[in-house]
Amino acid sequence: MEKILITLDHVRKNDKVKTYIEKANDQMNALGYTEHGFRHAGIVAATAKNIPDSLGLDSRLAELSAIAGYLHDIGNVVNRKDHGEISAMLAYDILKEMGMEAAEIATIMGAIGNHEEELGSPISSIGAALILADKADVHRSRVQNPNPLSFDIHDRVNHAVEHSLLRVDTQRKSINLELTTDTHSASVMEYFEIFLLRMLMCRRAADFFGCKFKLIINGVDL
Repeated sequence: MEKILITLDHVRKNDKVKTYIEKANDQMNALGYTEHGFRHAGIVAATAKNIPDSLGLDSRLAELSAIAGYLHDIGNVVNRKDHGEISAMLAYDILKEMGMEAAEIATIMGAIGNHEEELGSPISSIGAALILADKADVHRSRVQNPNPLSFDIHDRVNHAVEHSLLRVDTQRKSINLELTTDTHSASVMEYFEIFLLRMLMCRRAADFFGCKFKLIINGVDL
């Protein structure tokens, strides 16, 4: 098949992608996880694209970052365990079928396969952008559990976040995760309890771009 320049718009319209994302989130909901569907995929894609765009990097790199962001969790359709690696392989099949060049597919696969904190690392600009975008998506709209009385710590922490923004400060060479939280719903300590490894991974990802990573909660630089 002739190789063509695949964009995020092409990926969004792909029927397999739509089905995998929908079914993956159904499985996450059944297992009691926060939202991993179209909302999360769209936000991560947009944020992953914005990072290289804001840093003045190549526009194609930014588009590939968006594609990686949109596809990074489709492996949840199989199993939560090892979903990064599964997502990378599913992305390979989809993007190859769509006609993307092998070099671009390989870069996206590496980024997706390295986005989880257990084993992942920022091995490329696309991978670093994906890590930052994925870990920054914490917000009450991700909570799928309708019963606050049965919230686990992940539900409580996400539900406590009223506003979240990943801001690229090019002047200060800093990438800032800015959160507004309801401290009555969950304490800052609870946030660190479940997100410490993620924040350390974000720091390594920001380092890849030559930037510092800052976590700012309710206006306080932590």
